[in-house]
Amino acid sequence: MSSPVGLHRVLEPVGDAVTLPQAARRLDPDPALWPDEVRVAVETLNLDAASYRQLADKHTVDGAVDGEAVRSEVLAIVAERGKMQNPVTGSGGMLIGVVEEVGPESPLGLVVGDHVATLVSLSLTPLAITDGLSHWDGLSEQVPARGHAILFGRSIAARLPDDLDPRLALMVMDVCGAPALVERVVKEYAARGVTPTVLVLGGAGKSGSLSLAAARRAGAGRLIGVVPTERERELLEPTGLADVVALADARSPLGLSRAVEAAGGPADVTVVCVDVPGCEQPAILSTAQGGTIIFFSMATNFAAAALGAEGLAADVRMLVGNGYVPGHAETALGLVRDVPAVRSLFEARLAHEAGTETEGSPA
Repeated sequence: MSSPVGLHRVLEPVGDAVTLPQAARRLDPDPALWPDEVRVAVETLNLDAASYRQLADKHTVDGAVDGEAVRSEVLAIVAERGKMQNPVTGSGGMLIGVVEEVGPESPLGLVVGDHVATLVSLSLTPLAITDGLSHWDGLSEQVPARGHAILFGRSIAARLPDDLDPRLALMVMDVCGAPALVERVVKEYAARGVTPTVLVLGGAGKSGSLSLAAARRAGAGRLIGVVPTERERELLEPTGLADVVALADARSPLGLSRAVEAAGGPADVTVVCVDVPGCEQPAILSTAQGGTIIFFSMATNFAAAALGAEGLAADVRMLVGNGYVPGHAETALGLVRDVPAVRSLFEARLAHEAGTETEGSPA
């Protein structure tokens, strides 16, 4: 009998130690479906930012990423685990593809031929790769691929919109939980008559730019975007998504808190969207007493966040962005359609990644 959460696909561990698919060591990617499952023919994987950064950093030699080594490691992970789950970060990403078979008891409402994005992590999605990732140079988060993936009865998938480039839609849906939760939190403040100052660490990135736009739409007051480099400041500042763009290292407690204070902080709501570890205590120091911190980065050490708040005597509410809020895909896609500045940032990132792939591919 199949399980709607995929327990029947867990190969390791087994017996009394069996876990949910995300925590499992190995999954069964057999293409034969159980009655409530869906099989998707894979077109593109999107590795989450923290996972790709870890792999790229690991395989950087003399300042250059060894794309072949990154590709080989991704293939090895999928072959060994039956899913794409970075063993260091524990995270995966998501994918787009075409529905090729639907079990008779599937509750997902999908039909054969639907072009979909999975809104559940690759870290819990049974996956098999059949093309050796031969069309990927290992130098970007988006991975052209052929193979298949399995969705369970309680998985989530969304049909890709007709009005957006599928690669753009994939980028947006990969981080769609962030703006939806930011919008919810800011509206909570507004309902109490508070116009919150919102700080976004990594404001020029995918989840960061969407979070800034969502916060403004939800009724935030001052918006502060923090970026690590002058290049990212030059990207974010002209968009007007943030009222102030501060240049600071989000891993530096004093450096970040001083930059935020100079920009009009501390913040009532701090959103952590950076994909590097060590931002927990700086975020706490940059948040006002009684404020809220939302951690979206998979590089977050949640024990460090909890103990750091205790050690700093910080009365802050800390939320884990779990990637799912009802209506999150529609919220994020709506922001891309309605806020030209957000769309321009995403399209610039997409063009940059396409250029990287072209430069890194054999002539």
